[in-house]
Amino acid sequence: MSYVHYNNANIEIVNAAGNKAVCDAKANTKVENVDVKTFDADTCVNAPVTIAALGSGSVANVPVVLAQLTVQANVNSVIKLPEYAYEIKQIKKRLKITQCLLIQDTNVLFLKGFIRKNIDYSTRETSGSEGLCGDIRHCTVDVPFSCTTPVTFNGIAPLAPRVNTSSEFQYQKKEDLFHPDFSEKDHLLSGDLREHNQISAEFFNDLPFCDLISARIVEFDEQLMPERPKEKEYVIPFEEKRFRRIEEKMVVFITLRLLQKRLVAVPAVAGIDDPCPKEAD
Repeated sequence: MSYVHYNNANIEIVNAAGNKAVCDAKANTKVENVDVKTFDADTCVNAPVTIAALGSGSVANVPVVLAQLTVQANVNSVIKLPEYAYEIKQIKKRLKITQCLLIQDTNVLFLKGFIRKNIDYSTRETSGSEGLCGDIRHCTVDVPFSCTTPVTFNGIAPLAPRVNTSSEFQYQKKEDLFHPDFSEKDHLLSGDLREHNQISAEFFNDLPFCDLISARIVEFDEQLMPERPKEKEYVIPFEEKRFRRIEEKMVVFITLRLLQKRLVAVPAVAGIDDPCPKEAD
């Protein structure tokens, strides 16, 4: 007959002969998974709070629209799949812009980005003369593009950048002339070459930036060099061919706004006297 004694983190087992065996209680403890219960929430009430607004005029630093335009970018690329495919099932596309930069004192806009494409295609596992079976796989690629375009400022012209300046100045120096060709009354009047005095000014201009509105992509994809399998054991329907490369032609229409932060005067709001009303008790 055995007796079990629990001693803190250990279990002590004593049999009839008096022999003891110590076991780790943690190793024999079963850990249960977490359990979460949710209940329907009761209706929450709310009360309107007066919006504090300036009653007098003010000046705000806000983005101002310089131009709104639609840019057309033409993209031509060749994609090589990691394996042979027999059909393109679906292609999802997303536009990503990495650079949208207006060169100051010009109307030239530099655009750079890529089209993220997720390509779903079918492969071959088994086939016969009357059918073909396989998996649907996908491949995600980034197709880069870049272009420049002239901008017509149909909003407001960008603020001209203020240039940094640097100017030097000097003080007059008067020295006696200790030379036999000059009398004691003569003096040397000139600028002091031992000094370097300078006034520098730098300005931190607000760079125009872009805001994307929409994108439309018109695409034409074509298989390159489709072929019948060369392996004799591959038997597939007569109209099926495999390929690995796709040539794509895309016309991308990007609608965007060009903005720049400017100081704008905001007029007074009628009917508001206290710009900071007290909170209700």
